[in-house]
Amino acid sequence: MTLQLDSELATVMAAAAAASEGVAPPERGDALALRETTTQTLKTLFANVPPSPDVNTTDFVAVSKDGTAVPLRWYTRGADSPSSAIVYVHGGGMICGSVDLFDPLLRRYVQLSGVPFLAVDYRLAPEHTETIPAEDAFAAIEWLVDNADRLGVDLERIALMGDSGGGGVGAGAAILARANGVQLARQILIYPMLDDRNTSPDSALAPTATWTYDNNYTGWHALLGDNLASPTVPAVAAPARLDDPTGLAPAYIEVGELDIFRDECIEYARRLLTAGVSCELHVIPGAPHAHDLLGMPLSIGQRSLEEKIRVISAV
Repeated sequence: MTLQLDSELATVMAAAAAASEGVAPPERGDALALRETTTQTLKTLFANVPPSPDVNTTDFVAVSKDGTAVPLRWYTRGADSPSSAIVYVHGGGMICGSVDLFDPLLRRYVQLSGVPFLAVDYRLAPEHTETIPAEDAFAAIEWLVDNADRLGVDLERIALMGDSGGGGVGAGAAILARANGVQLARQILIYPMLDDRNTSPDSALAPTATWTYDNNYTGWHALLGDNLASPTVPAVAAPARLDDPTGLAPAYIEVGELDIFRDECIEYARRLLTAGVSCELHVIPGAPHAHDLLGMPLSIGQRSLEEKIRVISAV
């Protein structure tokens, strides 16, 4: 029997496909066109996030490795002070997304968990390439470490979280944290984009791909240019290239069984475990990429959200 889409998600995706019939997808390699269409899709999805009235925000700035100012946003729920915190790296396939765009989702995580989030507006490809996004994300980690006392954060309870492209950037930042002697409590990677070599279609996954192989080529090529898939790609930019995961932060990895990132996520989890790094891996039946956002009001989305809140709350 072949793998099947979750039945509720299949209905939602069929309706979305019918609504977009006749609209041509961005051409392979056109990062700016993909940025525009992906941004519009995310805006539509985030419009369905319930309000989070108890969440407050404060803006800060970190300084990245090259001296560039990196905007940060600190999210808290009321007067809660759980002493843990999450550095959050938004998704967007390396080429799109922002803290403003992901704001409804960030507020929801904080509303439900009570755990403060520090969201980082890292620089995007194609304007900024190679390891720059991960360096920006690591700058946010360093900033939180330096400001932990005044924010009431326990240095031993700082975790990192990222989804999709942000999961890949976040995993790169976790590698930088290890290299710089910063011990994270956990890395929470939601269908992370880890491997720049994953651009040739798998016939079993391509028909239900919500983030397609062409999209994946476009995102990775925007980040790496002609270095794409070469032996010299650094692991900080594409974490699947990491030779030795020993000493990385314990991980939680979630991916759908119909996501084109499935195999690279499973392999990353296997390599973490082999290196003695604790890893909780969830492969969600019937789920394509972004199953939690596409299925937000559905059973599959609710189950995914409950698992995330459990992991966030346990930091």
